[in-house]
Amino acid sequence: MKHVMRAALTALSFGLAFAAQAADKVRFGTNWLAQAEHGGFYQAVADGTYARYGLDVEIVQGGPQANNRLLLPTGRIDFYMGGNMIQAFSAVEQNIPTLVVAAAFQKDPQIFMAHPGQGHDTFKSLVGAQIFIGKDLMATAFPWLKMEYGFREEDVKPYNFNPGPFIANKASVQQGYATSEPFAVEKQARFKPNVFLLADNGFNTYSTTIETRRDLVEKKSDLVQRFVDASIIGWYTYMNGDNAKANALIKRDNPDMTNEQIAFSIARMKEYGIVDSGDSRTLGIGAMTHERQKSFFDKMVKSGVVKASIDYRKAYTLQFVNKGVGIEGQGAR
Repeated sequence: MKHVMRAALTALSFGLAFAAQAADKVRFGTNWLAQAEHGGFYQAVADGTYARYGLDVEIVQGGPQANNRLLLPTGRIDFYMGGNMIQAFSAVEQNIPTLVVAAAFQKDPQIFMAHPGQGHDTFKSLVGAQIFIGKDLMATAFPWLKMEYGFREEDVKPYNFNPGPFIANKASVQQGYATSEPFAVEKQARFKPNVFLLADNGFNTYSTTIETRRDLVEKKSDLVQRFVDASIIGWYTYMNGDNAKANALIKRDNPDMTNEQIAFSIARMKEYGIVDSGDSRTLGIGAMTHERQKSFFDKMVKSGVVKASIDYRKAYTLQFVNKGVGIEGQGAR
């Protein structure tokens, strides 16, 4: 708990400078219904971290009937929680004036999962099996998976967010998120699937990014910095401290969310190093590097997902990250 206390003190010391000022109102749009994978942002609301940084933050929940991404360039929200860097590269290609200013997740939580005892014990062994994949992954990661590992389109069956077909076919494979689909399978079918994180097998995009508009970066860089810093503190506290109030807010926004699902998601984020691993261990949560951005961009170009003509460096900035915010007191990890 030492690092959480240090993080809270850091938040307080920075926030004192804004205590006498009216808080800046900020609207932050997520890309789906409230869940533990949004926990750091809810934590910063619940424990007053945003307030200590002079921010009055409203979280605008995403979901099947919402498209918060469209609200960002029009100014109806100030920040947006992006999925991965492919969306940001696409924004550059389309001349949409947004960019990524931080990455809450060092690893994209997308997975493939398989039945145990069926010979699918390594990532490469999944090639050739019937595999249930949704439209989004088919357009993003799958072209790279074909190029890198030899996955085949003829083996693909549509995934409609129902694990039933996968559960019924023991020889099959299904896409999902490390924090979600394995939990559903364990509850419904009473077995623990083999789980393979795409990020641990070369799909090295950043995920759960914080995006904003270029004009906000240019005209209100201090506000952007405060939002990024407070969100980082929120993630440290959510993952390592008392997150009960944040979870209450999550369940308020998404009444279908359960304590059991939340606990499972947090455990998997820790197990796989989704939030805190790699560069974040030395640079702090939210970290990004030019080298890794180039590595992922080159893979997506080679597999035909994005065009080589895109200036990928316009998709993000390192101006607001890699400052070690919240890392004080972490010690050896």
